[in-house]
Amino acid sequence: MPDQLTIPRRSFLGKAAVGVAATQLAASITAFAQPRDLASTPAPSPSAPLNLLGPIKNVEAGVLNVGYAEMGPASGAPIVLLHGWPYDIHTYVDVAPLLASEGFRIIVPHLRGYGTTRFISSTTPRNGQPAAIAVDIIALMDALKIQRATIAGCDWGARTACILAAMWPERVKALVSVSGYLIGSQAAGKAPLPPKAELQWWYQYYFATERGRAGYEKHRREFSKLIWQIASPRWAFDDATFDRSASALDNPDHVSVVVHNYRWRLGLAEGESRYDDLERRLAEAPTINVPTISFEGDANGAPHPAAASYARKFSGRYEHRVVEGGVGHNLPQEAPGAFAAAVVELARL
Repeated sequence: MPDQLTIPRRSFLGKAAVGVAATQLAASITAFAQPRDLASTPAPSPSAPLNLLGPIKNVEAGVLNVGYAEMGPASGAPIVLLHGWPYDIHTYVDVAPLLASEGFRIIVPHLRGYGTTRFISSTTPRNGQPAAIAVDIIALMDALKIQRATIAGCDWGARTACILAAMWPERVKALVSVSGYLIGSQAAGKAPLPPKAELQWWYQYYFATERGRAGYEKHRREFSKLIWQIASPRWAFDDATFDRSASALDNPDHVSVVVHNYRWRLGLAEGESRYDDLERRLAEAPTINVPTISFEGDANGAPHPAAASYARKFSGRYEHRVVEGGVGHNLPQEAPGAFAAAVVELARL
C-alpha cells in the first residue's frame, strides 16, 4: 500500500525500505534490538503433517471457563496470543513453538464463543462487544496469576490487544498488533463510509438481519471458509488446515457472540451496562504508550485502516512493518517467523 513502509518477508528485521509515506511515519518509528533470526523461518509446506496446539487446558476466569493452550516453561516471561474471527488458536500453531523455544511462557486462549471456552452461567448475555472480550483476558491473566505480559493479536485479537494496552498499560509490557490501532466505538461504527469501503463490510450488514443470523448458523463453515479466502486471497491453505480451525466454530455460543459483536458495532444491539464506562473511555480513542510493533500483510483482503491513519495513536516506541510475499489477513499463520520475531523483540525489552 502506498502509505506504508514495505519490509521484505524474509529480511524485514533489516533496515526498512522507504515507502511513499515514510515521512508520515518516520516521527513515530523507533528501531528495536534485533533478535535471533526467527524471521527467516518459513511457513510450513502444505504437504507437511498438521500440528496441533495442545493439550487444551481450562480455567474459570470471570464469566467464562476458558479453554487455552500453554507452551514453554512456567517460569518464562508470559506472552498472550489472541486470535480473531473466523479463526481460532491455530492462528498461532507455528508462532507459539517458536516463542516457547526462546524460553517464554505462551498462553493462547479461545475467545468467548470459540473452542472449549464456555460461559459459566446460562444467564450471562452472549455478548460480543469489544470491552467484554478485553475484560475476559484480564480475568484470564488474573486466574493464571499473570501480572504483566506481552500481548499480540490479529483481527478481533488485535482489537482486544489494543484495548488492553490502552486501558491497562500496567498489565501490558508490549504490544504486537496486526492492522495496527483498532479501537473503535458505536459512534464511529454508525458513520457511513464510501461505497467501495462499505462493500468490504458486506458480512456486517448480513449479520444485522435475522436472515443473516440463520444463514451463518446453518452455513458457518462455508461462510467462514469464504471469509478466509477473501481476507487472504493468496494464501493456499488446504481443507485440512481450515478444518483444524473450523471445529472451534462449533461452539454453541459462537453464532450469538459473533452476531452480537457486529450488531453492537453498528449500534443495532445493546451492550451490558457493566462495560459502559470502559466503552466511553474507548470511544475517546485513547493513545497507546507501551512499546508496539504493528503489522500488515501486502495482500490483506480484509477491511483495514491505512498505517498512516493510526501512527500517531502510538505515543511510545513504535514501528510499523509490512510483510511481503502475498501475505493476507491471518498474518501470524501465513508468516509465523516474521510475527514471532517481532514478539520476541518486544518481549525482551
